[in-house]
Amino acid sequence: MRGIEVRLEGLSKHFGRVVALRSLDLEVRAGEMVAFLGPSGCGKTTTLLLVAGIYRPTTGAIYFGDRRVDGLHPRDRDVGMVFQSYALYPHLTLFENIAFPLRLKRRPEAEVRAKVSQTAELLGIGHVLDRRPGQVSGGQQQRAALARALVKEPQVLLLDEPLSNLDAQVRLQARAEIRRLQRDLGVTTILVTHDQAEALAMADRVAVFSTGEVQQYATPLELYQRPQNTFVAGFVGHPPMNVVRGRLEDGTFEADGWRCRVPRLSYRGEGYLGVRPEDLRVGGEVEARVLVAETLGREQLVTVRVGATELKLLAAQADGFAADSVVKLDIPPDRVHLFDAAGRRIG
Repeated sequence: MRGIEVRLEGLSKHFGRVVALRSLDLEVRAGEMVAFLGPSGCGKTTTLLLVAGIYRPTTGAIYFGDRRVDGLHPRDRDVGMVFQSYALYPHLTLFENIAFPLRLKRRPEAEVRAKVSQTAELLGIGHVLDRRPGQVSGGQQQRAALARALVKEPQVLLLDEPLSNLDAQVRLQARAEIRRLQRDLGVTTILVTHDQAEALAMADRVAVFSTGEVQQYATPLELYQRPQNTFVAGFVGHPPMNVVRGRLEDGTFEADGWRCRVPRLSYRGEGYLGVRPEDLRVGGEVEARVLVAETLGREQLVTVRVGATELKLLAAQADGFAADSVVKLDIPPDRVHLFDAAGRRIG
């Protein structure tokens, strides 16, 4: 199977007066898996459906390699798509569901049987091909939907929330299987998800969407270590980053009722401080009152109040945090993220 570069240039989509997507420029490298990540209504699924050909763009162009495809019918774009609902025909066996796109193209029966069997074995469902969707598990239905998309050897694979209907344990297994399969086949893949853990675990790069625009497009590690604005800072990471509004002066950040040291910057004025829960430590200079401690297994998530601000920190389960007790927090200056009054990264 071969991958191909996907390029979106000046892409927008309007539904009457509603702007779902604003002038998007983005490229997906050949053989790469890219995730479109964001909350509901942010434009990520709209973009996927534009690439698939289900929607036509209001403005802009879509290229697969050197070929412009935004004027082509979906069947002429050479894409495979897996929907959130899987969209399997309930009255057909898994074999017939997977064979469906090949039969539409009137492929020889011997070729159909060979390709369906090969793809099904690759995904570990060869032993249930004679069953209907209602007779197999959710994980097997998900694999059948993926097999149907892959059997025609598409240049581009589009995944629309493919794991959201699976329970947590099966989702983890399917996540690893899809990533391994995508790498082995080298097919260019776009994944739409609202689950940031899923996006960070599976994708080579992630485009974080909000209100019809991409806020940042980077590797998972770059998103985590250097979020470009407060939206990305608060959306990427679990638990999310603490983002506090206050005032930045020469080497200090001051919020309502407390202050801490930060790196010295030329910027002064209103802004935001971000610090991840795992970067907060006990034993510093900032006084905090414990509100609640939640057990997460190996760790605990502790909510504290500092002045008028609530912060969350991750601590070892062995550390004792009694409700209403007072602790001293260390906010390491080299672990904070600073943003200007408009929420843009500085420093």
